Amino acid sequence: MRQRSLKRIFATASLVALLAAGAGGCSTFHPGETTGSIARSDTPQGDTDPRRDAQVYGERYRANPKDAEAALRYGQALRANGQREQAVAVLEQATIANPGNTTLLAAYGRALADNGNYQLAFDTLSRAHTPDNPDWSVLSVQGTVLDRLGKHEEARRYYGTALKLKPAEPSILSNLGMSYVLSKDLPKAEDALRRAYAGAPADMRIRQNLALAVGLQGRAAEAEQIARDDLPPEQAEANVASLKDMLNRNDGGRTPKRASGRAASQS
Repeated sequence: MRQRSLKRIFATASLVALLAAGAGGCSTFHPGETTGSIARSDTPQGDTDPRRDAQVYGERYRANPKDAEAALRYGQALRANGQREQAVAVLEQATIANPGNTTLLAAYGRALADNGNYQLAFDTLSRAHTPDNPDWSVLSVQGTVLDRLGKHEEARRYYGTALKLKPAEPSILSNLGMSYVLSKDLPKAEDALRRAYAGAPADMRIRQNLALAVGLQGRAAEAEQIARDDLPPEQAEANVASLKDMLNRNDGGRTPKRASGRAASQS
């Protein structure tokens, strides 16, 4: 299995958790989304309408660009609407107008990562908390950014620290699992993702990642069962179709062969 193929699959499968505000509650697999969710002060809560929020908070922001809450909510809505560059611009100006506001810094860092500005995202997130007052959710996002930069061992140290602060948190475990997918240690990926799924069985993104890790080991039937389990027929079929598409991307359009023996990590 080639590293380039895994990177493509990783990108379409959704890395955890935290890069896309408003991605929660999806009913089917959507390649390109991130997985996991963090219910923090800088992420949308409840059933929100991103288009409505963009209008409401956009008006508030334009009336007063120094309004931290308006900028935060406007940036979230822009990201949820796929307007990533605009979200970065709004949140960048908000952090300048509100220096030291760690909630805005965390949101800005997430927006940068969502937009592919990984190194700047990591540097920004590093300023969103301190060693004597760490934030587990920010640590987890930093891990995802390091994974995007190809620094998988370092990323796992961040996930490990985050798990010490928030034991068994599904979104962190999901990120950890996808980190192992990237480095092709699929048994460890499956273990982490099964623990994530046990803690959040309703999270479709975590279900997606677990099904992917199982499918990449050649257990296609089991992966499909995970993708459809306990779901309405229409939704289950949509999930399976998306899973097959992701596996075919990795396998050059062919169905994965069943793995023989224990899968080994490859560099």
